[in-house]
Amino acid sequence: MDLAIELKRRLNTKPILLMTHLVLGYPSLAVNREMIAQMAANGVDCIELQIPFSEPIADGPVILKASQQSLEAGIKVEDCFRFGQEMAAEFPSVRFLFMTYYNIVFKYGEEAFLRRTKEIGFWGTIIPDLPPEEGATYLATSEDLGLAPIQFFTPTSTDERMREVAALAKGFMYCVARRGVTGKQTTFDDSLATYLTRCRKATDLPLAVGFGISSRDDVAMLQGKADMAVIGTATIKLVDAQGPEAVGPFIAGLLG
Repeated sequence: MDLAIELKRRLNTKPILLMTHLVLGYPSLAVNREMIAQMAANGVDCIELQIPFSEPIADGPVILKASQQSLEAGIKVEDCFRFGQEMAAEFPSVRFLFMTYYNIVFKYGEEAFLRRTKEIGFWGTIIPDLPPEEGATYLATSEDLGLAPIQFFTPTSTDERMREVAALAKGFMYCVARRGVTGKQTTFDDSLATYLTRCRKATDLPLAVGFGISSRDDVAMLQGKADMAVIGTATIKLVDAQGPEAVGPFIAGLLG
């Protein structure tokens, strides 16, 4: 099934969807497995699994540190594929996507990477450092395989740019809530509401909002303005502070 259709179907019974994010291999694949199990049990709709890269330019210090430690521990792209295949098979209610940087995809081989992603049961990819103008073969191959190549709106995008990017997107639009890198708190004010209204006018794809979403209040503020809240850095901080067993109650509380 097309990812956009699937997400819209879920929105018939939920006020807003949740997408979570974790860095593969941090602090270990065993902990990743426990985190995913708790996320799935508490109704997370999508999970983006980040394949670590040495220069994650869109990520803040928490995810940067997680990526560095995972790489230092020896995580390989092949480990990520094998683990992803296990998770997609074990948790069929979750729509999994890979998030990484284009250097990883390029080195692996673009077509081979995307074909493998499809074969293991994933629904799409998120590659923040690949502008659509430079991703013609990536977009075409994703289309051929039925994968969603997730594209981005940002607060600095013009209305024309939004329409151009949306025309190349599948699955959903990732709406970056503010300028900068991941992890900093986002202020929910009139400017964010105006931005999301612009996003809505530019596409009929579901809107996922990320960068700084960390609490039940944040998620509640997005209801009616967006279709999916993206929780990333907050979960990693929680696991660092309280262990993976804290993930389930945290996710449950976001919508409770």
